[in-house]
Amino acid sequence: MVRLTLVETSDLHGSILPIRYANNEQNEVGLAKVASLLRRERERAGSEGGFVLAIDNGDLIQGTPLAYYHARIDNAPADPMVLALNRLGYDAAVIGNHEFNYGMSVLDKAVSESEFPWLSANTVKAGTEEPYFGKPYLIKNCNGVKVAVLGLTTPYIPNWENPRNIEGLAFLDAVETADRWVPYLRREEGADVVIVSYHGGFEKDPDTGEATETPTGENQGYRLCMEVPGIDVLLTGHQHREISGKTLNGVTIVQPGYLGQQAGIVRMVLVPDGNRWRIAEKASELLSVNGIEPDPEVLDIAEPYEAATQQWLDTPIGSIEGDMTVRDPMQIRMKDNAMIEFINKVQMENSGAAISNTALFTDDSPGFPPRVTMRHIVSNYIYPNTLKVIRITGRDMMDALERNATYFTTDGNGKAAINPKFAVPKPQHYNYDMWEGIEYTLDVSRPEGSRVVRLMHRGEPVDPNGEYDVAMNNYRAGGGGDYTMFQGKPVVKDIPTDVSELIANYILERKTVAATVDGNWEVITSSAPS
Repeated sequence: MVRLTLVETSDLHGSILPIRYANNEQNEVGLAKVASLLRRERERAGSEGGFVLAIDNGDLIQGTPLAYYHARIDNAPADPMVLALNRLGYDAAVIGNHEFNYGMSVLDKAVSESEFPWLSANTVKAGTEEPYFGKPYLIKNCNGVKVAVLGLTTPYIPNWENPRNIEGLAFLDAVETADRWVPYLRREEGADVVIVSYHGGFEKDPDTGEATETPTGENQGYRLCMEVPGIDVLLTGHQHREISGKTLNGVTIVQPGYLGQQAGIVRMVLVPDGNRWRIAEKASELLSVNGIEPDPEVLDIAEPYEAATQQWLDTPIGSIEGDMTVRDPMQIRMKDNAMIEFINKVQMENSGAAISNTALFTDDSPGFPPRVTMRHIVSNYIYPNTLKVIRITGRDMMDALERNATYFTTDGNGKAAINPKFAVPKPQHYNYDMWEGIEYTLDVSRPEGSRVVRLMHRGEPVDPNGEYDVAMNNYRAGGGGDYTMFQGKPVVKDIPTDVSELIANYILERKTVAATVDGNWEVITSSAPS
C-alpha cells in the first residue's frame, strides 16, 4: 500500500505575506501560511511512509504590489514567488493566464530561475504542437507507483492578453490536448496515476451539469472530466472557486480559491494490482490557513523584497482636492463619481481620445485620499493593464452598454442589485465599465437588451453607423469580459505603459488634482417605488 497526497496552490497572485497592501493589516492569506500546511502534510506523510506532491496551478507571479515591484521596478533579483517554491520543494507549476502579464522576458526569467518544471501541454510554439515550456508533463516515482502530472492552461488567453506579450505562441484546446496526452501517459509512460493540473475551471455545475457560463472555451473542466478517459484527479483554478469533496465521472476534483486562502488536498491510497498499482481510495478537501502561523523560511525569503516594496508604496505622489474615496462600491457603479471620472480623464489625456471607459475592479478599492502615495495607486488600479484606443461604431457602443447593464438585476423592492452572474463563481466587478465623454442612462428595471434609454455624444444622439475612438484597457479592447463587439476593431493608438503608471505620472506632474463630477451617466430603476 502507498499513500499519496497532493497539495495544490492556485491563483496565489503574488501573495506571499498575510497582509492587505492597502493598509498593511493582517490577512488570512499567503504562501507563507500555505507553506506551514505543506510542511505539516509532509510530516504526516513521513510518519505514514507516504508521499507528498506539491503543485502550483498557475497565476503565480502577478497580483500584489510586491509582485508588481519585482516585475516592473526591479526585476534583477530572482522572482520571490519562485524562490519560495524552490525552497518548499514544489514538484511542478502550471502556466496561468496572468503569467504573461509582464511579458515573455519576465516570465522566461522566472521559469529559468525555477528548480521545478513549468507545465502547459497546450501552450505551444506558433504553427506547431511543440510545448513552449518544454516537457508538458511530469513523471514521479513514489515507491514504485508511477504518477504523471499533465499541465494545461486555459486557451482563452489571446482574448485578454496584450499581443506583444504572447508573440510566437499559440494556445490549443485543452480538451483536445488532454485527449492526446492522457492515453500517451497511460500507454507509453506506464502511469499508474494520471493527474491533470489545469489552469481553468468549470463551465458547468459539477453537481447538476447545468451550464454556468457561455461556452467560450475559457473553462473546460466539466468536459475534461466527462470526455477524456483516464484522468484520476483534476486540479483546477482560474475561477477562484472553493471546490472539494466531489467526484465527477470518476474524476476527483478540487479548486482552492485564491491568494492562498486554502490549500487543495487530494489523498489517495494505492494498492498492488498485478504488476501495476490501483487507486483504492481517493478524496479531496480544502485546508484553510486561518490561524496558521506563517513559515519563517518563506518570510525570510520575502523580507528584502517586501522592504523595497513598502518603501516604494509609501512614496508620496501628490494631493487630491475634494473627495475621491470609495465608501459604497455599489453607489460608485450607479452614478457618475469623481474617482472613476478621474481615471477616465487620465486615459483620455494620455490617449487623445474624447471617450473613455474604466471599471472599479474590486469592492476593496479604497479610492484616493487627500494625500496620495503609490500604495493608493496600486490598491485602486490592481492590474498591469496597458491602454489602447480602438475605433468602434455607435452600434458597438450601444451593444457594449447593454452588455454593461447586465451587471445589474433588481431585487424584490425593484432596487438595483448585482446580477449573480457577476458574483458567482467569482466576483467580476472588473467587467462593468463606466464611461466618460458620452452621456447615457441605464434603466436596469427594463429587460436585458433594452436598458440603454439615453445615449448622447456632444449633445447629439449617438449615430449607430458613426465611428468613435474610445480609450480602454488592453483587456477590454481585446473583447475580454464577453465584450465581443470590441474584438478585431481598428487600433488607433497603442500605449504600452501600465495605466497605474499613467495615473501616478498624472498626479506627479500636477501635484494637486481636483475631484470633479460632470454627471454624464447614471443607472436608474424606473420600476422602484419612490
